Amino acid sequence: MKRIIGFGILASLIWVLSSAGVTKLPARKNDSFQIGEKLRYRVTYGFIDAGEAVMEVLPTGKKKNGREMIHLKGTGRTLGGFSAFYKVHDVYESYVDKKGVFPWQFKRRVNEGGYKIEQDYQFQQHQSKVNNGEGKEFDVPVGIQDMVSSFYYARTLDFKNMKVGDVFEFNCFMDDEVWPLKVKFVGDEMIHIRKGKFNCKKFIPVVQKGRYFKSENDLNFWITDDENRIPVLVRAKIPVGTVKLHLVEWDGLKHPLNKVK
Repeated sequence: MKRIIGFGILASLIWVLSSAGVTKLPARKNDSFQIGEKLRYRVTYGFIDAGEAVMEVLPTGKKKNGREMIHLKGTGRTLGGFSAFYKVHDVYESYVDKKGVFPWQFKRRVNEGGYKIEQDYQFQQHQSKVNNGEGKEFDVPVGIQDMVSSFYYARTLDFKNMKVGDVFEFNCFMDDEVWPLKVKFVGDEMIHIRKGKFNCKKFIPVVQKGRYFKSENDLNFWITDDENRIPVLVRAKIPVGTVKLHLVEWDGLKHPLNKVK
């Protein structure tokens, strides 16, 4: 009996020691998007369509620590005459945990007018670390997001009991830094874009020191007031005018789109 008890204590001690440094992974309910969803946006400068962006939710056979993943992909390119003097071709990819909606792997390939960026991040969420693919490792909060996964993670936030002025915050790892992203709900609004009218919830960023946008009025975005929670319009002020990103095509939505007739 003493041997059995002693073995049990020893086994428990080994389990505790082997588990040290391993973080419990968060779970996240997602009822807003599914595999097969595809969103296409036009980027408009003034009255000119300068570019387009496509966001896709794709299947993947990849797994991390035995956990299933979803492949998120965002692409951006210039259109028409804009490509002649400033060609853009960007690809962002994220492999996210299906149960937790957080990234395990992130790829970024940017080519903007000859300026290139290549990033390959490996997220060790169970150890609260990120490897930037260049020999550097960073301590990060568990469940941290990347530039692509943030777009989808934000759609899983609890909007049901939102009140005007409420601020949502989560962390994102960008360019070897942890950035706290904060957005504020400012109210309900019906907007009109090329594809029709939509009942939306309007958000603005909470301006923080060191960011590109200096005023809360510099960036506004509207998200459908339905279960999909799709951004249908983003309006940003830049030094030379205003740029708009608006939804022009959608497919594979999890719920019917709340479009005003």
